Formats: sequence, structure tokens, C-alpha cells
Amino acid sequence: MTEPAIQVPDLDTARLRLRCLMIEHAPAVHLVYGDPEAMRYWDMPPSIDLQETERRLTRSLSVDPQWHATWTVWARLDGLLTDDQFIGMVNYHARQPWNRRLALGWILLPRFQGRGYMQEAVGAVLGHCFTNLNTHRVEAEIEPENVRSARLAQRLGFQREGLLRDRLFVADRPRTQQMYGLLRSEWGG
Repeated sequence: MTEPAIQVPDLDTARLRLRCLMIEHAPAVHLVYGDPEAMRYWDMPPSIDLQETERRLTRSLSVDPQWHATWTVWARLDGLLTDDQFIGMVNYHARQPWNRRLALGWILLPRFQGRGYMQEAVGAVLGHCFTNLNTHRVEAEIEPENVRSARLAQRLGFQREGLLRDRLFVADRPRTQQMYGLLRSEWGG
């Protein structure tokens, strides 16, 4: 039996619009991909220019949404921000439908940290994953020094499960990550 085709829907929250990643978003995405501070804990070094960001997006968009999908996160007008201001991204990846498991990643422009935007965005994606993708377990691999992301994961109900030493290499340097997991039965959404 084959899995039905996965649609990546737009998701809206009170303050945010999450839109399926498109190549047209490259200039906005380059705001985070080209920012060394935003990319500090990402699984690749910052893009050197817009063309490199476009190449990365092209590769990402070539993957079937059954396995990987990305949403760009846009702030709605709230008195402080203009409508449709790009602030970050959320993705699922490493999806294994047969195990009802996937991993989430998120990235936010540093100037928008501390406002609860990413908790709202990741919460919307969790809702989609648990409800529409029949996911039982969501994982997040977070570097121990990435305290903000670890706190966000814990606020969303993730449990820290263990240390993954030298889990990946970025710019030819090993990086250790903490594994966080959230089961459908633990999710408060």
C-alpha cells in the first residue's frame, strides 16, 4: 500500500502565516541563511550569497514532501510589524511514515527572538504533523549550547532523551546534539 500524496498546506495562527516554501522566497530566506548568528546552530554554515541560498532551496524543494517539507514564517500586522514580514522557517525532515516518526527544525531571525513567535509557529506545525501526517513521535536534535531552542522544545512538551556525540559535521567540525522527543499522547495542542 502506498502513502497518499502529501500536500503541504498553508498554516495560520493568531500572529503568523506559515507558507509552503517556494523558490520565490529565496531573498527572504537569505535573511536567515546568510546571517551567521541565525545559522550558528543550523546544520550547515551560512550561505555566502543569494545564489547559494537559491541552490539550497532548490535542493530542498526537490525532496518529496512525504519525507521533508518547509514552511516560511511571516509575521502578521500586530502594531509593531508590517504585514507579511519574513521572520524564520520551520521544517519537518527524516520522516518515516512506517514508524510514524519525523524530526522538526526551526530557525528565527535573531531580532525576533523572545516574542513567542517560534513557539506559535512550531505549535502549528506540530498540529499538522500529529493530525494530518498521523505522526506518533516528533524529534528535535538541539545542540547543548542552543539554550533558546532547548527551552522552546521543553515549553512545547518535548522531553530531553539523551546526548548524541559528534552527531553531524558542519564546516568539517563535529557537532554534538541533544535528542528531544515528543509523543502524540504528550502533546498539549
